[in-house]
Amino acid sequence: MKVCTVALLLALSATPASVQGQHGAPAPVRTPPREASQFDFLVGQWEVVAQPHVSGLAARIHGSPKLPGIWKAWRGLDGWGIEDELRLTDESGNPRLLSHCVRLYVPEGGQWSQMSLDVYRSTFQASMAEWRDGEMHIETRGTDAEGRPFVTRSRFRDIRPDRFVFQQDRSFDDGRTWTENFLKIEAKRVAATAPR
Repeated sequence: MKVCTVALLLALSATPASVQGQHGAPAPVRTPPREASQFDFLVGQWEVVAQPHVSGLAARIHGSPKLPGIWKAWRGLDGWGIEDELRLTDESGNPRLLSHCVRLYVPEGGQWSQMSLDVYRSTFQASMAEWRDGEMHIETRGTDAEGRPFVTRSRFRDIRPDRFVFQQDRSFDDGRTWTENFLKIEAKRVAATAPR
């Protein structure tokens, strides 16, 4: 057993640091660039109030519902990104949404690749994000529960150490017209770190 351990240690120590991967591919970059911290504003725990867009007679009578919840995020992926989880309930505390997202910075192109899981509906959704003018902009293409294709443009805006606003607009005609504030979430920080 000791001979195997010594042989392994010798083999590892003899491997040059600049070794390339298989088939001549460059060695992976292990240190994330400064831009991989663009989503750090989200790290921590937040109390949120979400206002989904509603229309029709019910909206005129009852107004827009307000869904309370918790949004928590933590650094991950060896500094290349973050993971976050958003939980929303109705006003009586019944679960409405559980979303888990992995956000990874991709240096080639300077964007973020994201994958969100809607746990209760068992659906994944891919999107790309980009930091512009002090806001995080996200574009997503998907299909709603009724099978209609849509495009969303979302952004984290009004970002402060103790709060931010998430706004999502949606289009069902490939971006020709938009329903603004299809979803709006106002967040207030309750903790600098979040439990997993």
